[in-house]
Amino acid sequence: MENPVEDKLLDCKRKRIIELMVQSYKVSNEADLPAGCQINRSKIYETVKSLREVIFPGYFGKKNLSAAFIECHVGELLEIIEYNLKTQVARALLHIAERGGRSIAVSTGDIVLAFLSKLPEIRKILLTDVDATFDGDPAAFSRDEIISSYPGIYAIMVYRLAHELYALNVPLIPRIMTEYAHNTTGIDIHPGAQIGSDFFIDHGTGVVIGETTIIGRHVKIYQGVTLGGLSTKGGQALKNVKRHPTIEDGVTIYSGASIFGGATIIGKGAVIGSNTFITKSVPQYTRVSIKNPELQFKEKEDSLNEYKELTQDGFWDYVI
Repeated sequence: MENPVEDKLLDCKRKRIIELMVQSYKVSNEADLPAGCQINRSKIYETVKSLREVIFPGYFGKKNLSAAFIECHVGELLEIIEYNLKTQVARALLHIAERGGRSIAVSTGDIVLAFLSKLPEIRKILLTDVDATFDGDPAAFSRDEIISSYPGIYAIMVYRLAHELYALNVPLIPRIMTEYAHNTTGIDIHPGAQIGSDFFIDHGTGVVIGETTIIGRHVKIYQGVTLGGLSTKGGQALKNVKRHPTIEDGVTIYSGASIFGGATIIGKGAVIGSNTFITKSVPQYTRVSIKNPELQFKEKEDSLNEYKELTQDGFWDYVI
């Protein structure tokens, strides 16, 4: 049965929650942005998917593209990308202006065309990343498998696209793109990082590459690697300060390694072992590793006696 008193009490509680939430919006101004400033994240995600189809036609979206049809298909995709990007870039710029941020004199159309003009170059460098992955991973069946399924290549592709928008001073959108890839792959690459060609991320889960990181060519990184800042103390005062390491050409960084600091340089051809923690520069062609922890081994006879004791107690009777 309905209880009018209880229902009225619940209704009062709901109204109070709404009042408190609205008050909090007024304090922090989240609800003050005009509709034209609000970025449509779904459109950005769709644009990433369309760009992936342009970069690797035939692998995603429409299949079996003939030579005669591919020009038309790519042209249609680019029209959609250009339209969506113009709209979202305009909103991003207006958003920053409303928040009292920097204004950009260049038109939205010029920004988007400058970005699209970089696509052939982005595709060219991504193909070197695919080659580096194929050469570096014996488990790779083919380059087709890498393009179709490897999270490292996907994260690198989204980063390289986002980095070009970042270089054009487009706010918000580059980070939304890389965080979309981060959520999908577990690989976190800030769009501000500078990464050379022939880049290989193996497995990838847990990789973090900070904003001011500089990475040379032919670098290989395994899962769980962090290229980070020594400290975030000071917050916004550290903006535009190099906080993350420089990794020179031909470096290999194995799983779980952490390298910190803007003054830290890992020299050409160095090999950084698993689970190392590095806060100072490493010379060229140096191997850095942690001494193996002491391992304990039981004699076979001791292990057998332990097994017999367990079985006598009936422990193994419940193991299937």
